[in-house]
Amino acid sequence: MMRNLLVMLLAVASLAAADSYDSEIRQWRAQRRTRLTANDSWLTLVGLYWLRDGVNNITLPTHPPTKARFVLQNGRVTLQPNTALRDDTDPKGPTIIRSGTQSYQVIKRADVKGDHFGIRVKDSNSAARKNFKGLDYFGFNPAYRVTAHFEPYKPPKKIAITNVLGMTSDETSPGALVFKINGKTYRIDPIWDLSDPEPRDLFIIFKDATSGKETYAAARYLYAHPPDASGKTIVDFNKSYNPPCVFTPYATCPLPPPQNQLPIRVEAGEKKYAGHA
Repeated sequence: MMRNLLVMLLAVASLAAADSYDSEIRQWRAQRRTRLTANDSWLTLVGLYWLRDGVNNITLPTHPPTKARFVLQNGRVTLQPNTALRDDTDPKGPTIIRSGTQSYQVIKRADVKGDHFGIRVKDSNSAARKNFKGLDYFGFNPAYRVTAHFEPYKPPKKIAITNVLGMTSDETSPGALVFKINGKTYRIDPIWDLSDPEPRDLFIIFKDATSGKETYAAARYLYAHPPDASGKTIVDFNKSYNPPCVFTPYATCPLPPPQNQLPIRVEAGEKKYAGHA
């Protein structure tokens, strides 16, 4: 009798854990949709204009179009006649100029050839946002929520990361994440979160055997928390998602390094977007 009671209690606990995990993933998906449909999200990007040193005359896609003059000098951008613009790497955040439903700001991207500056334009009334087609996912699969062992690089390793525009930069990987799926061991190199001035979470850029089929061909993204005192963290592929360049041609998405191209099908997380840009 006691044995039957123990089995029953374990079954109840297992069901409760499964319900809790389902709720966690549903909440994550809802938050993902909320961020993606916000009035300043990736769906609102409508233009990207790279600057050359000196004077740049640009016609911005406002309604009606607006002519603006930007001067790039010594790594600083000025909107003429005399408005200095912070870029998106500034600790204070970028200077955002607004006009109706549109806004624009300076972005800065570095590669082995130096720094590049561009004007990024957003429109909360963009066609991509108005016609958003929703997100499609694989079913929840706890088998793709794996415990990974963190193997630190001492010192942290520089990894060449190329983006969709062909720019290559040296990013920092603090260590490898080693995990098992279906009994086989795999390892990937995360990098520090590129958008975080004080890196904490680990940013994973990966491909797998579903890429170009059920999922976006270039990459999917994923975050993992820093390892605990025992060197363990959770890598949950059910929370993998499409990069911004799926939704707009004006993003600068980083691509996975060779060691992050998994030879297996990861049937978890976000699938291809129906309205791929």
